[in-house]
Amino acid sequence: MTVLMRPKPLDGFKVREFKMLIDGKWTAGAEGKILERSSPGHGTVVSRYEAATSVDAERAIASARKAFDDGHWPRMTGVERSRILLRAADIIDERADELAFLDCIESGKPISQAKGELGGAADIWRYAAALARDLHGETYNTLGDGTLGVVLREAIGVVSIITPWNFPFLIVSQKLPFALAAGCTAVVKPSELTSGSTLVLGEILEAAGVPAGVVNIIVGTGPEAGAPLTSHPDIDMVSFTGSTGIGRLTMANAAQTLKKVSLELGGKNPQIVFPDANLDDFIDAAVFGAYFNAGECCNAGSRLIVHRDIVDEVTSRVAALSAKVKVGDPLDPSTQVGAIITPQHLAKIVTYVKSASDNGADVAIGGSAADLGLGQFMEPTILSSVAPDMAVAREEVFGPVLSVLAFETTDDAIRIANSIDYGLSAGVWSRDFDTCLTVGRRVRAGTVWMNTFMDGASELPFGGYRQSGIGRELGRHAVEDYTETKTLNMHIGPRTGHWMPKEART
Repeated sequence: MTVLMRPKPLDGFKVREFKMLIDGKWTAGAEGKILERSSPGHGTVVSRYEAATSVDAERAIASARKAFDDGHWPRMTGVERSRILLRAADIIDERADELAFLDCIESGKPISQAKGELGGAADIWRYAAALARDLHGETYNTLGDGTLGVVLREAIGVVSIITPWNFPFLIVSQKLPFALAAGCTAVVKPSELTSGSTLVLGEILEAAGVPAGVVNIIVGTGPEAGAPLTSHPDIDMVSFTGSTGIGRLTMANAAQTLKKVSLELGGKNPQIVFPDANLDDFIDAAVFGAYFNAGECCNAGSRLIVHRDIVDEVTSRVAALSAKVKVGDPLDPSTQVGAIITPQHLAKIVTYVKSASDNGADVAIGGSAADLGLGQFMEPTILSSVAPDMAVAREEVFGPVLSVLAFETTDDAIRIANSIDYGLSAGVWSRDFDTCLTVGRRVRAGTVWMNTFMDGASELPFGGYRQSGIGRELGRHAVEDYTETKTLNMHIGPRTGHWMPKEART
């Protein structure tokens, strides 16, 4: 039986009111519309935002364009930009409790998890600050005595950054500091469900010394505020994280002006478990991978692909540990699984589970929404006897639902892992490192963890194969993603190899 922790009402809570940031000014929307956000864990309005329309999006784009074309930011030295990014990281640390609280009440994630994410975000800003000083091109002095080749890395220009609701502050921190380190300007549109911490980031960047117009932040729906950021001719690059469906639409819109596009999309990530694995370590990693952030995570380990010799033992042990997971009030520091983002999404998760059960899967634990009196919650759920062709095994449920599939041979496991449209991440568990490396090299995924799951570092690139996206975030090349290369081909001395004969040139 899952441990359920009833949320406490937000008595005396004062709703936070936000404006949008355009050209260094905190301003209302052109049409005066307001968006309200209710806490998914408490059912109470916690935030109100000025709602942007296409008019506001165009204002923000114009501001970023002017700041790039005429402003100081792209022309600063790497040292100057680095210092500002480091100041921003320090202020993020100072305001971490405030930012974590906003992410907690707006997204429903546990407060202890939100605080951990803020620490990771500040580290990313510091890493990006270091890369601002290390961005460089190439020189070629091997082209002959009369030629010198120089390859420059120049900021690509104005970047639109569109972020999702599941990791509000962390994901903007995987994009924006690298764009700024390269010398770009930006228009940021967070999800209209979880915009609070990103708007506070605007205050932080002002305090750190980012000039007006370099970072503009608007809040609105995808059709109203997001679409112009993917198609406007003054946008040079789009960096989007979200669903694969909206990613396709973003790519199609950007194709109208052949913008550069970076997409971090969905995942249906397997953990492949062999009989010689350290099952004590794996069981904990399986529960963490499935239920972290209530499974609302593109990296969630939502498929266990288990050798048939141990599938019953693994299922029963994962179910037993899942029953001890604490579900409930996001503001309780002991909570491990918080609320589901919207009632509509909760209904979608329940539908996936029912469909799998109707088609022959067994519900080992959970399977239902949890009524805690306030907000919307889902019980941690395990489905066993899942067939590879079931929707729950192929599609991104984005909830605390774990599917268990069995395999006979290594080739079978790899075939099942690669049989879907996604390729974001995977895990492999075996004491035999030959097995780990064989599987790791043959599974088509951007990250493969071996005898661990969902570890990460600012230095390691993150992104997916196939319909999990295009491009990579983090890592030492992250800043380069926000640049164009320019070749300077310099001739030294009199020109040689004339095309026309000398008499024709005199």
